[in-house]
Amino acid sequence: MNSNVNWYLEKKLERVKKSLEKNNYDVYIVNDVEEAKTTLKNIIEKNAKVSFGGSMTLIDNGFIDFVRDMEVEVLDRYKEGLTPEEIGEIFRKTFFADYLITSSNAITEEGYLVNLDGTGNRAAAMIFGPKKVIVMAGYNKIVKDLNEAYNRVRNYASPINAKRLSRKTPCTEVGVCMDCNSPERICNHYVITYRQNVKGRGIVILIKQELGF
Repeated sequence: MNSNVNWYLEKKLERVKKSLEKNNYDVYIVNDVEEAKTTLKNIIEKNAKVSFGGSMTLIDNGFIDFVRDMEVEVLDRYKEGLTPEEIGEIFRKTFFADYLITSSNAITEEGYLVNLDGTGNRAAAMIFGPKKVIVMAGYNKIVKDLNEAYNRVRNYASPINAKRLSRKTPCTEVGVCMDCNSPERICNHYVITYRQNVKGRGIVILIKQELGF
């Protein structure tokens, strides 16, 4: 990365870090995925019960397998061969986990987390249930404000995820949100988390790489 671009990015991440800390989050800034994994391992104690929220940041960058290899109990929604009923049971058990590891669709410079869910299990657990929530986010998830967050989530992340999931929705044809009423619509629960009411429950690891959608 160009040194001037790196300087600009570091300044932005520091501003976001301060905003998140003001909103009761613990925040780490790391250089890359490998440093993020080390940070994750240092945070999670042995024998903890850990679950995942749906996230391409976790899937594409080896976080799932990394956690599986830790000395923890994994509520593994990504385990091969699970039935929809078994996955649903894991979703419910997640509310009693020690840690939920996930990402956020957007993070504003004011320190707000913005997420859009299909079933709502990820957003719900981010709000309440697990003792701690760890959010892994590349710098590309950072936006200026809630207006930019809404545009990013509805017109970028949602169409890409709908396409990834092979959903029959208008956005997979035109590439932007059409605010449809399709039975296969994935954007059903739009959640803004302004702050964590319990200090330290939310942990955000900001990664100086472009990750996820």
